[in-house]
Amino acid sequence: MTETSKRLATSDNLHSPSPIVYVVDSDVSFRQALIALVSSVRLQVQAFASAHDFLRWRRPDAPSCLILDVRLTDLNGLDLQNQLTDAKIQIPIIFVTAHGDVSMSVRAMKGGAVDFLTKPFRDQDVLDAIHIGLERDRAARARDAEVSGLQRRFRSLTSRERVVVTMVSSGLQNKQIAAQLGVTENTVKAHRKRAMDKMQAQSLPELVKMIERLDAHRVLRDIA
Repeated sequence: MTETSKRLATSDNLHSPSPIVYVVDSDVSFRQALIALVSSVRLQVQAFASAHDFLRWRRPDAPSCLILDVRLTDLNGLDLQNQLTDAKIQIPIIFVTAHGDVSMSVRAMKGGAVDFLTKPFRDQDVLDAIHIGLERDRAARARDAEVSGLQRRFRSLTSRERVVVTMVSSGLQNKQIAAQLGVTENTVKAHRKRAMDKMQAQSLPELVKMIERLDAHRVLRDIA
């Protein structure tokens, strides 16, 4: 077993739910070959003959990546990539094709593809790409989970506490916030302290980073 195969097999056994590799290719022999390859490193694999079959499939909430042929019988693989992006379905894509060109490769990579492989390719190349794709999806899921946790904590704040922490994160001092809100400085400190406790922030800089993180993901405007 190659080093990449070992990483795929051992790391995936430590995670739950188990990751899954999707294959969308119109060529039945190629699908079967990829199923055998992916299964050989003890990963789940689900193959489809068309883009529409893949889109209709109810995918479990698990780390995944997609091996996608550029030329399908029903939909161009690059168009499917655009559809997934528009639908905010974030799944790392590994493109494969027997008829690729530079413009296709550039379009795929600009769209966020993990790799663009030309048939025939080495088994190791696709295994390496799968490893990158699954790690990328795990990282994205971890970031989303972190932001969701921050969002839940921010929702637990009172309206006044939200205002105070937002003003604090903008760089205003307690006395400035108190003046703008028409309250005492001690009142501002009390709101800030309760907000830090609810947000589970160990320090003011950490609280500011949390608020900046939420703002970067456009969460504050949906909650405030």
